Amino acid sequence: MKFRLIIKIISLIVLIETLLMVPGLLISLFMHEALAVHGFIRTMAGMAVFGGVGFLLNRNVRTARFYAREGLVTTGLTWLVLSMFGALPFYISGAIPHYVDAVFETASGFTTTGSSILTNVEAMPHGLLFWRSFTHWTGGMGVLVFLMAIVSLGGKNQGFTLHILRAESPGPAVGKMVPRMKDTAKILYLIYIGLTIANFLFLVIGKMPVFDAACTALGTAGTGGFGVKNDSMASYSPYLQNVTTVFMLLFSVNFSVYYLILMKKFKDAFLDEEFRWFWFLVFVSITLIAWNVRPLYGTLEETVRHSAFTVGTVMSTSGFATTDFDLWPSFSKALLLFLMVGGACAGSTGGGMKQVRFLLLFKSLRRNIHKSLHPSEVNSIQVNNRPIDEGIIENTTAYLIAYVIIIVVSVLIISLDGFSFETNFSAILATFNNIGPGLAAVGPTCNFSAYSDVSKIVMIFCMLAGRLEIYPILVLFSPSTWKKAR
Repeated sequence: MKFRLIIKIISLIVLIETLLMVPGLLISLFMHEALAVHGFIRTMAGMAVFGGVGFLLNRNVRTARFYAREGLVTTGLTWLVLSMFGALPFYISGAIPHYVDAVFETASGFTTTGSSILTNVEAMPHGLLFWRSFTHWTGGMGVLVFLMAIVSLGGKNQGFTLHILRAESPGPAVGKMVPRMKDTAKILYLIYIGLTIANFLFLVIGKMPVFDAACTALGTAGTGGFGVKNDSMASYSPYLQNVTTVFMLLFSVNFSVYYLILMKKFKDAFLDEEFRWFWFLVFVSITLIAWNVRPLYGTLEETVRHSAFTVGTVMSTSGFATTDFDLWPSFSKALLLFLMVGGACAGSTGGGMKQVRFLLLFKSLRRNIHKSLHPSEVNSIQVNNRPIDEGIIENTTAYLIAYVIIIVVSVLIISLDGFSFETNFSAILATFNNIGPGLAAVGPTCNFSAYSDVSKIVMIFCMLAGRLEIYPILVLFSPSTWKKAR
């Protein structure tokens, strides 16, 4: 295990996180929010010392012989450290007086979950509100991807960047858009920034206040869903709600599709199986829910708008809300729970299991049924007319097993707090799939503050495991990870 290299990378990340707090600090200074300024300055000073010392002591360490184990451990530890340090401005300022609550809120931000313990969002200082939304944007594409895009850590081993990108990027496999992984990271972030700016401009055109538009665009880009109002998006105009619906879904698409479009490979982009399946599921779900909830709203326009927004926020795993979907009929709520599991596309900023995994599992099931009828035939599973490596199929099956086990164990643990099964089950689905709100006591008009510290720690684990595709967090608890390789 290359411990010194891991410390070097984490130290760099801490220094970057320190710089990312600057906009929040400046907003607090401009708004004369003394407690928030105090929280930022003390936190940033401590992080600068921690990151600076760690980097200087290991500055000459190179990236040669960086293996998958190091990539997984680095990613898991980095996101834990990000959440623990990122919580300090909330805690030190007194805005969130309990540290576990502050870590829950920050982990929810970086993992783009959007679950919250806050009972009055509008009472939060503006600087901290911005930092809260900025954690969504930072975590959406991945802070290690950002590090690869802007910093050279030395060494010529491309295994370093590949293992990091595989560990942090959402989906069953990571490929290169261009030959160099560093260039791939740059392309991803340029697309990400471009879409974020476009979202912000459309919101401002709709007369959303600039601060609200900035926070909403950051939350939408990261598919996180932290709002700056207690009612989330409900009090904004239909135009602003519709703009947010569109961009939530756009950020749910695999970014490689946008790259193909930029390269004018339109046919390849629109023939992508996951892309087509995702949009088919979106439109079918909107239609079914609109039909089911039509009696609850005065006009067809309002019905379709709320249905589309809710499908968008659940499938993108954003967590914004325009209506209390916990009051919807059982059919619609059941469909939303299924959509929570599926989530967005691989290679997007969204959470969930990813739609491509469902395609792989369905095709694997179909092949096994066919093989039972025709044992001598050998068939490969294909996506986009390309055979899928059997190792990816095995990893997808293993992922599903781990996914189910974590949900079962987590629901059992938090059930000790005495809430209903609907509340507990949806709370775990919401945090593990990085959705945000659940149903019943954790619905869109409620929050997670009533849970015990133990349950909140379990859900912090779920948020991190869900964002990092389980393995980078699980390996931290495996004794074999820390044994010296023979």
